[in-house]
Amino acid sequence: MLSLLLQLAVTQAAPPRIAESIIIDGVLDEPAWQRAARLENFTQFSPADGRPALRQTVVLVWYSPNAIHFGIQAAAEPGTVRAHLTDRDRGIIPDDYIELQIGTFNDGRSAFVFAVNPLGVQADGALVEGNIARRLSTETDRTGGREQPDLSPDYLFDSRGQVSDTGFVVEVRIPFRSLRFQTGATQDWTLQIIRKSAHDGREDTWAPARRDAASFLAQHGKLTGLTGLERGLVLEVNPIVTSTITGEARGGGWDYRGGRPDFGGNVRWGMATNFTLNGTVNPDFSQVESDAGQITPDPRRALFFTEKRPFFLDGLEYFTNPSQVIYTRRIAAPVAAAKFTGKVAGTSVGILSAVDGQEASRSRTNNPVFNLIRLLRDVGDGSRLGFAYADRIEGDRANRVAELDGRVVFGGNNSLSFHAAASHTRDAGAGTTAPLWYLAFNRAGRRFGLNLSFTGISDEFQAESGFLQQADFANLTIGPSITAYGGQGAFLERFNGAVSASYSWNYSTFIRGESPRDRQYWFNTSWAFRGGYQLSGTLFVEEFGFDPNFYRDYRLEVTTGTGVEAAAFGTKPSLPVSAVMLRLKTPEVAGFGFDGFAAYGRDPNYLEWSDSRIVFARFGLTYRPTDKLRFEVGVPVLAHYRRSDGRRVDSNVIPRLKMEYQLSRAVFLRFVGEYRSAYQDDLRDDGRSNAPILIRDPSGDIRDPSGDRFKRATGFEINALRVDWLFSYQPTPGTVFFAGYGATLDDDGPFRFGRLDRRRDGFFTKLSYLFRA
Repeated sequence: MLSLLLQLAVTQAAPPRIAESIIIDGVLDEPAWQRAARLENFTQFSPADGRPALRQTVVLVWYSPNAIHFGIQAAAEPGTVRAHLTDRDRGIIPDDYIELQIGTFNDGRSAFVFAVNPLGVQADGALVEGNIARRLSTETDRTGGREQPDLSPDYLFDSRGQVSDTGFVVEVRIPFRSLRFQTGATQDWTLQIIRKSAHDGREDTWAPARRDAASFLAQHGKLTGLTGLERGLVLEVNPIVTSTITGEARGGGWDYRGGRPDFGGNVRWGMATNFTLNGTVNPDFSQVESDAGQITPDPRRALFFTEKRPFFLDGLEYFTNPSQVIYTRRIAAPVAAAKFTGKVAGTSVGILSAVDGQEASRSRTNNPVFNLIRLLRDVGDGSRLGFAYADRIEGDRANRVAELDGRVVFGGNNSLSFHAAASHTRDAGAGTTAPLWYLAFNRAGRRFGLNLSFTGISDEFQAESGFLQQADFANLTIGPSITAYGGQGAFLERFNGAVSASYSWNYSTFIRGESPRDRQYWFNTSWAFRGGYQLSGTLFVEEFGFDPNFYRDYRLEVTTGTGVEAAAFGTKPSLPVSAVMLRLKTPEVAGFGFDGFAAYGRDPNYLEWSDSRIVFARFGLTYRPTDKLRFEVGVPVLAHYRRSDGRRVDSNVIPRLKMEYQLSRAVFLRFVGEYRSAYQDDLRDDGRSNAPILIRDPSGDIRDPSGDRFKRATGFEINALRVDWLFSYQPTPGTVFFAGYGATLDDDGPFRFGRLDRRRDGFFTKLSYLFRA
């Protein structure tokens, strides 16, 4: 009982209310800092929890009527602090940083996230329990750890920092108008402070946190007795003007079109301390940086791209749902949209309606209408219950999806998660209803962990407002794991071993009680070494069965007495898989950092459904020669080689270089170059009849017995370079000036760079200003 009381005394603080204004300059010299609450006695969380922090961290906190202030004093050995002048959000990930997780609703399930590096460069976002989002930290082991924030939202706050021989000091001011919070006169907020030291990868926390707990958020400390919080009028008007000129070769010349200014704007109104209303008309949904090219060894699965568009990012966490029946990127080119978000009486509410442009419709004449609703209710200690509804209506076609989900926490480190959804699609008077369901148990043990999951998605389930990685799918996965920790200062700081057994069916065959189509067994180990080095390895032993849905448009070319016809592709035998993958992640050393993996072995050649050798890798290298200049290189590689004759059947290599020079915190120059080299051989019935493969095509000249048209799957090669230049001035989120140029050039061979023919290009400018009442 005494130890519990001592822990509560350490992890609770009552910051004073001081009616003063200060200058945020990274120097804690104002009298208010002498009266601030003092938060110290940090403990280690990663690589091992429950140990005293190796370095002292002291955080001072107080609040004025309209803002909360944090003063961070972090001790460090001379020369070990990593700090760069960089872009917001992900730019600070390789640096030392302090992360403030502030739960303004005191629910232990959600928090605002504000992070700063030693120079005061910012990252911000939101954290919702169970959310899978862009990570602010990375670990390779599969058990323990903590929920990761979504860095998409942007908030206005002030920060400045200074580095010295003994560590660094950062001063932070977060206005209450940038937050949503409770309506009570006196409030308690949850708080966790995380310090990451880049040179050795350690994470320390102010409130002691266990890696084996079912929730990291539930272990936050508390700021108590907050009173007299004045948010004031929160009204933001953000007019935007953009102009785009695109060029393309036409009629033997080069034709440029566009250039006229396009006006739009956003409005944000804080209706109350806990509710916000957003509206937009003709919004700017241009993306300053294009999506990086992705490749996957399993073409049956769709690729996911994160939301980048400003209007959707504010309050995006209110629409997070485990089944992803809400995916705002389905709203392609909206004419107008409105959004309501907030939390009251333990229930989070998100409502969004949008009218999409005609160019996003099937008919090119209708305006699709979207309605998205998300409710999430706190239930008991750490548990929750959620509801989601999404529809897309276009003319006489309507797709509607309703989902119920929940998470029950019990025994401190056990959780049971579930979601069930039904879709109803009506088109030309005919309707179809289909289910989706998921059930999972997770034991987040410090030494022994266990994951069990059971998934089913009907072949008729449709989510036109959501994201489905794979339809017509049922899966059972079992994954036990063990973790061991080295002593303080040991060379091996943490070891994790895990086994995963996964069985998959087509949904209809599962319902009929047939045997699994795919059987997958993964044996994974990971090691965290002193200094922040991480190494992991996985052995894959799998067997994949023929999926008739994926090959429904396949036929074989056969010669008969009457000519050439398309014959059935038929059912093929299952294919064995045996492969190994290694991954290495290093801290930044002499300006260099590396994160990459490589896999090699036996894998299905899905293009022909035959046995093949696979090479699959991704290498990422960062280099920061100065505190203003940075380079990022990423090279994903995927290739299949037929085992029958050793010939390459397909390959994709997409190297990407990003170079940024930060003139100041508000101004940077960026260059992005991405090369795509794609190859596919003529497809054939490899290892069987070797007949040419045909693909359904309305313009094809070969027919099957039903009269459908097909054409040969002939080989092709694509070699193209995309370059983008950008000048960015962004003093605060919402106030920006962008000027950019991009071009796509065709190469006459893979990586020859001898004759690059410009295929298209364009100029882009954007100007917006955030007015705050």
